[in-house]
Amino acid sequence: MMNLRPTLIDRYIVKKFILSFLLSLLVIITIVIVFDISEKISKFVEYHAPLEAVIFQYYVNFIPYFINMFSPLFVFITVIFFTSRMAANSEIIAILSGGISYRRLMVPYMFSAAVIAFMSLMLNLYVIPRSNEVRVAFEAKYVRSHVDFKRSNIHYMIAPGEFVFVESFSDWNKTAYRFTLEEIQDGRMVSKLSADRAVWDSTMGGWHLENYFLRNFSEGLKDEVKVGAKMDTIIPLTVTDFYCNEKTVQTLSTRNLNQLIKTQKMRGDSNVIYAQIEKNNRISLPFSAFILTIIGVSLSSHKRRGGIGWNVALGIALAFSYILFMRFSQMFVFTGMLPPGIALWIPNVLYSFIAFYLYKRAPK
Repeated sequence: MMNLRPTLIDRYIVKKFILSFLLSLLVIITIVIVFDISEKISKFVEYHAPLEAVIFQYYVNFIPYFINMFSPLFVFITVIFFTSRMAANSEIIAILSGGISYRRLMVPYMFSAAVIAFMSLMLNLYVIPRSNEVRVAFEAKYVRSHVDFKRSNIHYMIAPGEFVFVESFSDWNKTAYRFTLEEIQDGRMVSKLSADRAVWDSTMGGWHLENYFLRNFSEGLKDEVKVGAKMDTIIPLTVTDFYCNEKTVQTLSTRNLNQLIKTQKMRGDSNVIYAQIEKNNRISLPFSAFILTIIGVSLSSHKRRGGIGWNVALGIALAFSYILFMRFSQMFVFTGMLPPGIALWIPNVLYSFIAFYLYKRAPK
């Protein structure tokens, strides 16, 4: 039975792993912030963004989002770099020659990966949604100001038997054009409410209908018809339902995200894929720490002629391919080829096989 009691070597590897990971984060984040400032400085000036808001509302909340998005790359580069250095200095050979098996050598690596995976999961579930809410609000105000968001040909089932149809919606004036509300019971339409425009009123939590036409159908020939210039109505549909996209789902807590998925499925809203992708990404991404750690150690634990350059280059190439594959797997969801629960786990499954092959081959 393998002895799992922590040793001096374990503490040495864990310390190397975690410190190298944090150092790589610090360096990369600094570089990214510099490039991001150079790209957005004109927007900050144009829309008069206060310096305090730029720092504390945008960049303080940008850092957790960026760390989590590229954490697989950081983990891989960290493992490749410091393990290659250990191999080049014959430290790996000395460890294995001292009677420690290759399997036992992986224990401190996997412990470190578990720490990083746990941190990533906690960021995904609790920290990043809140920080994204502030960041996205800042971007909407100071980076993408005066951009009119529009959607067209919207069909929702807002409640069992109640259907809303909107020809187009404009976020600029919170107005739905060619608005129709139909109520159907037992396969028969019982009422139909149409309006040229439906304007959202946040104070009343409802809609102001303009130039409306209401018809209540009866089983006989005495349908009730009402026509008017203005009418107020409150229905289970808010203005935020029209733009639950990739940005907005990033700001939702896990509980609210699950509720949104349930509601959008009930309504038949095609935007549900954004929420489903976000939910599965939050869970699947942290597991990449284990997979890429095994691949990194397997590739870099051998002393190679020419130093660590080849290991670093190969490691970065594999890490980028993994990240690109994770992004590409979302296309399977958008095209309807695979459900999100399968498509977004394909990279983890595929690279798990690669990790297993390299791990078995490494001791040889």
